[in-house]
Amino acid sequence: MSVPVKIPSPLRPFAGGQSVIQVEAANIAGLLAALADSHKELATRLTDESGKLRGHVRIYVNDEDVRFLEEEKTPLKPGDTVAIVPAIAGG
Repeated sequence: MSVPVKIPSPLRPFAGGQSVIQVEAANIAGLLAALADSHKELATRLTDESGKLRGHVRIYVNDEDVRFLEEEKTPLKPGDTVAIVPAIAGG
């Protein structure tokens, strides 16, 4: 099943300039693995060396933060929309 993944502006250069990528995945772990296969540079900014989501990256499924769902085990279903949101620090 394919779900759209919204890519924020700062990460688009690592996603071929795309604002949305269609990804085949059953859950967030599968989505991250699929992104690693198709967009390695993007994946290195989302996950650490062990494949875990970096602390400054938030992933939302239908406006719900996966940290408050099932994290990487959060299932995806038809009609879901995934958004990647990196934390931005400033002063």
